[in-house]
Amino acid sequence: MFKRAAGEAVLDLRAPAKINLWLEVIAKRADGYHDLSSLMLPIGVYDEIRLEVTGGGGIRVECDHPGVPVDRGNLVWRAAELFFESARVPSDLGIVLKKGVPVGAGLGGGSADAAGVLLGLSRLYPGKVGFGDLHAMAARLGADVPFFLRHRPALATGIGEKLQEVAGVPDYPLLLIKPPESISTAWVYGSLKLTRGESQISLTRFLANPWSIAGLLRNDLESVTVAAVPGLSRLKAWMVAQGALVALMSGSGPTVFGVFDRMEEAERAGAAASGAWPGCWIACTRVLGDGEA
Repeated sequence: MFKRAAGEAVLDLRAPAKINLWLEVIAKRADGYHDLSSLMLPIGVYDEIRLEVTGGGGIRVECDHPGVPVDRGNLVWRAAELFFESARVPSDLGIVLKKGVPVGAGLGGGSADAAGVLLGLSRLYPGKVGFGDLHAMAARLGADVPFFLRHRPALATGIGEKLQEVAGVPDYPLLLIKPPESISTAWVYGSLKLTRGESQISLTRFLANPWSIAGLLRNDLESVTVAAVPGLSRLKAWMVAQGALVALMSGSGPTVFGVFDRMEEAERAGAAASGAWPGCWIACTRVLGDGEA
């Protein structure tokens, strides 16, 4: 931890991960990005963040995961940098990350951390920036970073930055399993062969019966990631055999989530997963209700 003087500010935060209940890639844009339609849901898997105004000046990052950069290559560093520039206050922040969200998993851990730093700094420096400014900074950091400013179910369109908050999504019990491989989101999108052209999943139809989701959901990025991680197809089939209503990859993967009727069923499947899928990261959790995060 960073040394600090008595009375200097410390703030502890939790940054929740997300799943994409569905993810449609609509078209590639002239700027190289892709237009999407995705229902993003916050879940009860967290990174822990400590922000310390130490009086030492500059931005410093520590992390308990050896594969996470602790320089400007980390989004949390760039988030702090953007905030200090916008707020016009001297940069002075120590950031300590404790990773509970796997790296390269399709669960948005890095984006969640960046949004957490922005939110935390807005509390440490009240009145310096408005929420609209935070949103603009988040969008500069990454297309999905704005989602993590609110921690509520949202339909993401555009490149992911246009958010429509969605009420009526159940607190689905979930089983998450991530194979040992990590996947580059940029590589997945760069390898995708587009065939869709328009959204085919209706939010209205989904909300009319949100427990009747078998056959309704899809993730267009699976076609790329499954080729790189062949066990994903077997993993999805195994989850359904364990009683999941649906099993789908989140984001660019390779984490697969199963949606269950009851938490007891998800936990039973999770206990079986430790023997069936050795070497994988496994977690039982649920979708977070409105404002829980």
